[in-house]
Amino acid sequence: MFNKANNEGYATPIKGIDQKTLVYGEKTLMTEFKLQKDSILPRHCHPHEQTGYLVKGHIILSIGEKKHDVKPGDSWCIPSGIEHGAEIIEDSVAIEVFSPVRVDYLPDK
Repeated sequence: MFNKANNEGYATPIKGIDQKTLVYGEKTLMTEFKLQKDSILPRHCHPHEQTGYLVKGHIILSIGEKKHDVKPGDSWCIPSGIEHGAEIIEDSVAIEVFSPVRVDYLPDK
């Protein structure tokens, strides 16, 4: 699968958080998140392992009981079933990969 960069296809599941699935295969799915300053990603968990990379901005990422001050170039891995969330300190962009594929993130055909 190949995806050419464009500004279409974003969803807003939570106010201030836009997401777009970029590409996916049998075992992984890659998503771009545009995060607005002062937004909150509530703590949650899911059965997917989640790895991420902060492209720009500044967030405070909570993984389990630990808080991480995340700046551009930082990356993370959240194991399956671990509660996590984020405070968005400034406008940010993150790329995250989920395994297995998050069926709820698959684009409509």
